[in-house]
Amino acid sequence: MQNSELTQFFPSSFTWGVATSAYQIEGAANEDGRGASIWDTFTHTKGKIIDGSTGDVACDHYHRYAEDVDLIASLNVDSYRFSIAWPRVQPLGEGAWNEAGFAFYSRLLDKLYEKNIAAHITLYHWDLPQALQDKGGWLNRETTVHFAEYAAEVARRFGHRAATIATHNEPWCTANLGHGNGQFAPGMADLKAAIQVSHHLLLSHGLAIQAMRAVNSPAKLGIVLNQWTATPATQSAADIHMAELEYARSVQWFMDPIFKGHYPQLALDNMDLAAFSVYPDDLKNIQQPIDFLGVNYYTRVFCSSDEPKIKPEGKLGFNDMGWEIYPEGLTDLLVGLHKEYKLPPIYITENGMAVADQLEHGKVHDQVRTDFIEMHLDALASAMRQGVNVQGYFYWSLMDNFEWNSGYAKRFGLVYVDYASQQRTLKSSGVWYRNFIAQNVLHASKASK
Repeated sequence: MQNSELTQFFPSSFTWGVATSAYQIEGAANEDGRGASIWDTFTHTKGKIIDGSTGDVACDHYHRYAEDVDLIASLNVDSYRFSIAWPRVQPLGEGAWNEAGFAFYSRLLDKLYEKNIAAHITLYHWDLPQALQDKGGWLNRETTVHFAEYAAEVARRFGHRAATIATHNEPWCTANLGHGNGQFAPGMADLKAAIQVSHHLLLSHGLAIQAMRAVNSPAKLGIVLNQWTATPATQSAADIHMAELEYARSVQWFMDPIFKGHYPQLALDNMDLAAFSVYPDDLKNIQQPIDFLGVNYYTRVFCSSDEPKIKPEGKLGFNDMGWEIYPEGLTDLLVGLHKEYKLPPIYITENGMAVADQLEHGKVHDQVRTDFIEMHLDALASAMRQGVNVQGYFYWSLMDNFEWNSGYAKRFGLVYVDYASQQRTLKSSGVWYRNFIAQNVLHASKASK
């Protein structure tokens, strides 16, 4: 599909947005009563972050949110996806609420409303209050109850001011990177613990959906899952089995309980479930009707049982994280989900590319990122033509930010951030995205008349 066709493809109702998360941009880690999160503890532990940095200041969004919303508005997007830092609004993860923390998000929502930008709130983007971690964190079943109470409070205060509220962002990462291999906070490396954590995350999702429904939140409610296709490197039985098992352990492990009320048998048959505890009503509580599904897509998984492993051809190259650029995987993923599940509307809640951007003479030329976005929008259009109900696309990320254990070394933004001066510079990809949306909206509005 040529760019001129692509600008005319998406309907006038299609949501265009950008996304961020609290710990990655806010900073102000010790201001206005915010409690410590597991990422504060993790980043301040020597050797955990590649460049030795922390999110203490990050993009200083806490103080610069008004300027940042102006930036968002300049991109012609109609929506902004962001997360609330649980320890900013409830420092201990239970008990007293921090009104200064809620006041910050209220100011942010006011500014978004002023600019006619819809708010898409994520409740949990990995920054668990450290006080809850000290009591076992997501391994402690009680955390699911605390999360539901937190969700209800946010929905009660802000549900009428948000288009959507997502319970979790990428619970696969919390479970597997946070508890399975120790790459992310809280830094635990225990595969059995990761399985139990994944169940508690799903349970907390279901309990939170019920709690938000109980306070009559008008916002649409859902969850955001990171997903990928799994491609066998060869047609050997070993590679095919490896790919099927990868898909079962990652995509189906979270989708099946939410939409089918059970875990995938293939995954269960190939996991050590000695410490896996599921209560009788858990799956019923997890299988709550949701109003939308958020899908985060970056790349595929290439499954090789050979040693050394066969690598993907990577005909479109790899990003600065070393991830293969594979847009057709987005089409394959979405069409596969559409066939396998009875789904609510889908938003592509994250899709983006890390590039080793350089600021030169006040500009950043990142044509490779522009190409990435265009190819993935083309892949998205292909899935939609095949019947998949996708209602929006959010680029990750609005601006360069703290990229977890990679620190500030990796840049995903449409906006370049000079961390020393906090100056923001729109990259050429941001200019392209802004113009693409403007052209699309223009065509869509004409088409609807």
